[in-house]
Parts: sequence; C-alpha cells; structure tokens
Amino acid sequence: MSKLTRRGFAVLGGSAFMAQTLLHSWATLAQGSNVDTADDDKLAELSLTEVSAMIHNHTITSTQLTKALLDRINVYNPKVNCYITVMGKDALEQAAVLDAEQKAGKFRGPLHGIPIGLKDNIDTAGTRTTAASPMFKDRVPTEDADIVRRLKAAGAVILGKLNLHEFALGCTGDISYFGPTRNPWSLDHVTGGSSAGSAAALSASLVFGALGTDTGGSIRCPSAWCGTVGLKPTIGLVSIRGIVPCAADLDHCGPMARTVEDVALMLGQMAGYDQLDIFSVPSTPEDYVKAMHQPVKSFRLGTPQSFYDHVEPEIDAAVKAALEVLTGLTAGVTSNAPLWDGLPGGGTGDADFYHHDLIEKYGLNYMPPTRARFERLENPPAGTKVATAADAARAHQMLETTRRVIDSHFTNFDLVVVPTTRLLAPKINDSLANESKGLTGGGGGAGGGAGAKVYDWFASGGGCANTNPFDSYGIPAISLPCGFTQSGMPIGLMIAGPHFSEGKVLALAYAYQQATSWHTKRPPLTAQTIVPPIVEGKPPAEAKPE
Repeated sequence: MSKLTRRGFAVLGGSAFMAQTLLHSWATLAQGSNVDTADDDKLAELSLTEVSAMIHNHTITSTQLTKALLDRINVYNPKVNCYITVMGKDALEQAAVLDAEQKAGKFRGPLHGIPIGLKDNIDTAGTRTTAASPMFKDRVPTEDADIVRRLKAAGAVILGKLNLHEFALGCTGDISYFGPTRNPWSLDHVTGGSSAGSAAALSASLVFGALGTDTGGSIRCPSAWCGTVGLKPTIGLVSIRGIVPCAADLDHCGPMARTVEDVALMLGQMAGYDQLDIFSVPSTPEDYVKAMHQPVKSFRLGTPQSFYDHVEPEIDAAVKAALEVLTGLTAGVTSNAPLWDGLPGGGTGDADFYHHDLIEKYGLNYMPPTRARFERLENPPAGTKVATAADAARAHQMLETTRRVIDSHFTNFDLVVVPTTRLLAPKINDSLANESKGLTGGGGGAGGGAGAKVYDWFASGGGCANTNPFDSYGIPAISLPCGFTQSGMPIGLMIAGPHFSEGKVLALAYAYQQATSWHTKRPPLTAQTIVPPIVEGKPPAEAKPE
C-alpha cells in the first residue's frame, strides 16, 4: 500500500473536507499505523491538474502517485481489464528520478511526475506493444514512438499499456486478444473503442491521463460511453510516428483525461512538428490552458441537422439540455446547415495495404471477427470490386480536397456542437454475438459492413457515425460528459471547430464543464463489484507485468 506524507494532499482545489479527513490519516500514520486504502482511492480520483499542482508545491511525490495507482490497478484491473501490460518496475524507477529532480527544484513541465497510460498501439522501447492482437502478442519495439519520447522529456511517468480493439479496427473495444475491456459504469457493457482501455482506466481512476488514437471516433466514442474527456486534435498536430497504423492518413493521436483542463495541459506537451512523420504539420506553439480560459460569449454555434438524425431519445434529451446551457454562455445557435455535402466515405485504403504486408508475413493470425474482415479482402467473393491503387489515389485526393475546403464552411458559426454518439453503449455479450456473425462494421474509419442497427457503426444510426466525419475533415473535436441515462450510463457531447482551433474548442468545453457537474460523477465500482460472465469469446487474459 502507498504511504502518505504529512504534507501530502495539501493542495486539493479547495476541498476542505477531504483535507481534514486526510490530515486525520496522516496523524494516524505518524503514530505508526497504516493508512487506509481509501487514501489511495482519494488520491487516484484527483484530476491530473490537481496532482500536478501538488507535485510543484512539494506536497506529494511521483512515487506516491505511482504506488497509489499500482495499488488500485491490482484491485480493479482484473474487473475492468483495461491494462495489457503494467510497467510497474519501470514506472517506479522513473518516479524516483523525477522525485530527485523535484527535491532539487527542477521541474520538466506540468506533467513532471504524473503517471500516464498509453494505448497499446503506441511503441515503447523494450516493452511489448501488442495492438491487442495475437499477431503482435510478443512484439517488443526497439524505439519509443515520437510521442512517448516527448512525454518522457516532459516528465511523465509511463505507467502501462492499455487495452484496445484489435489493431484499432473497431468502435466497441471488445475484440482483443486479451479479452474485452469492461465499462466501469456497468461491467457488462462495452467501453466504446478503439481506445477502450484508455477511457476505462480513466473512468476507474487507474491513471491520471492517457493517450488514445482516433481514426473514426476511437478517442471520442469511448470517452462518451465512459464519462471522460477526449480530444482528437487537428490532423498532424501530434506525431503518429511509432504508432501502429489503423488508416494512416486518418489517424490522430490525442489526450484523454477526466477534465477539460487536464486534456488542455496534456496537449501542450504533446503537440509539435516531427520531421520524420510524413503526416506531421508545422504549427505555432500555443498555451492551451491559457486559451481554454478565453471568453466564449461571442462564440456562434452550429448544430448541423444530419448529426442529430437517428439519435437515441435519452442522448437527444441530454444534448438538447446541454445546448440550452451553451446558448446561455455564448451567442447561441446561428446555423443548423450541413458542414459539407461532398464528404468522401470512409478511409483511403491505408489499413488494407498495411495489413496486406502483415498477412504476407504472419498469415491471418487475427481474432475471428478481424480475421473474417481480411479474409474477405484477401479472397473477395465473386462479383466484388477489388480496390486498386488508382482507387486509393482518388480517395486520397478527395480526402485532401475536403480538408482544404472544410474551414470555409465555418462562416455563420465558429464551432459545431453535436452528440458524440447516436447510440447507447451495448452489452458486451450482445456486441460479441453480433460481431461473431459479421454484423458489426469495422472500426476507426477503415471500413465496415452492414448489419443490425446497434452494430452497424457507420450507417446513419451507427455508434461512430457522428465521430467519423471529423477524422476525414482533420479538424479538432472533443467529447465531454453531458448527462446520464436512466440506467446510469454516461452520455457524451462533441464540440468541433476549424483546423488549429483547439483553443476555442477547449474554451467552450471548459465553459460548459464549469457550468455543470457531470464530470465530477464517478462509477459505482468497488472492490466487491461482481464481474459478470462473458458468453462469447475467451475470458480476459491477465495483464502481464513488464
């Protein structure tokens, strides 16, 4: 169990009650007794911004933060199954170095000493990166991804690798060699995907911040269904070099956390040009935390009607209530016109080309639903049109055209506000049953098939139908909590703007967060919570320590 110093938790964002409670625990510790595990829980539930202030005020150490999270991971990861690899030894070694720098008054930045989790398609030198696939179950990269190098340089502690939908090719998060990730709000429900483990770990207070990737909604969909915050930044703002691709020209890497300010703080340490990443774009450094505090009263909002079609009633009601709040904070809704009528459909074939090479080397060594997808590509049914290099080139040209003109459509409004998803999170067993029958669409913008309403993710009623276009647009979009269903499941609100408008997107999200309390809710997950059985597929594999 983690031990707490007498000065720990002194900076708690004004929570006097919590401070008094913990002072009693410190007094008990000073008398030689053990601190209750509830102290670790309280610490783990703080925001990244709060613990960053505590680190910089010398009221807590990185080692204490890391140990508190490792203690909770031991208890809750077997229930949630969000970590594939827990890097405990390395994390504690990193924390010790950062504690020495803290003691000397040397801080690398706002992430100094903060434990961060990585989606397990992001390469880590010397630690396996699996993409949640049997094909890569023992794959150990020799180099860190560029974003990992940036985070380490900024003082972040890499706590572990987080579960995902295999190869980021799905929006449910339940197809993984290591078993489905479970939603902390209800363990028999999916988290959303593909950044399933990232959102679940945040929701269960098993990390302070996490990285996700987004190709068709893979940051925003799990953020919505797990009640957390996730930002897909402008295409190329954050390097994707060293990340296993889903569909490279649609792939984004972005921050995920429990509050808008945490996401803003993380983005400031992640953004930057990478000369060796062909998708990276030069950008002007920006203080996103400062930009988040800009006034929003003059902001004009767009609510494109097509994003409100086929929305589940409870989501529709929550988003409309959120719009009432936002209308009072801004210049109101000034347009409900379409964003872009000529949007190219889906990706440009990058995933197929990447996996063609993998299949040549490893064979069709995928989980069954993923394998079925690539079996159809390798051996298409008679009469099926096979995509050619010319098709891919045309699709890429259409994609680039869309990205060049999308900003000009923000004329009568500054930002758009829409439901993050149109559908509620399904149960894992239902989702797996349909996926085993081939009824689910693919994920991450890389294509998909038709089937039952709940599982046809890219049709008009699909779970990722609202998030998918913004990856083609390449513009920033954030999801944050805006309510709950009657059964207690989170609902997400999405805000998006033109290229490089992260500051405005964060400002509106922060203003809404400050006017509401949805982000303060925590799932009813306890050490005694019973884990429901999974009917389809194998049981979750145990997280492997480094």
